[in-house]
Amino acid sequence: MLFHVKMTVKIPLDMNPEQAAQLKADEKALAQRLQSEGTWRHLWRIAGHYANYSVFDLPSVEALHDTLLQLPLFPYMDIEIDGLCRHPSSIHADDR
Repeated sequence: MLFHVKMTVKIPLDMNPEQAAQLKADEKALAQRLQSEGTWRHLWRIAGHYANYSVFDLPSVEALHDTLLQLPLFPYMDIEIDGLCRHPSSIHADDR
């Protein structure tokens, strides 16, 4: 299943800068691993915001939930999710 996910990061202003830097580094490492594995299909920054639009490819809503819970920045995110399916007017043979 494909999921369109908007993640807005809201790190507390009073967080220790070293802790914030470590969380960001850990987040980047996990995001890159999930992209390499094909789970995190697309990742785009939203201009002017500490946020992204992503497409995840997972077998179920539960699997998406479990994946998002692993993100180091998860406790500091507002997340919006939409399930995606092929549009009958699409000219593309796949979603890649």
